[in-house]
Amino acid sequence: MSNLNQVELQNLRHLIGAQDTCYEKLNTYASQCVDPQIKQMFTKSAQDALNAKTKLMAFLNN
Repeated sequence: MSNLNQVELQNLRHLIGAQDTCYEKLNTYASQCVDPQIKQMFTKSAQDALNAKTKLMAFLNN
């Protein structure tokens, strides 16, 4: 793991949790959409949130 102090680690965990929450909510919104353009927007945003979460988690693995 990188040389993260306790505050940085806590902030990183908070950001990872927030991105996970965004991913779950956006997927739910996408599944409920009828309009294909809005559904696509929510799906892409959900994927972006998942990608951000993955990148943040990489800091824990270094």
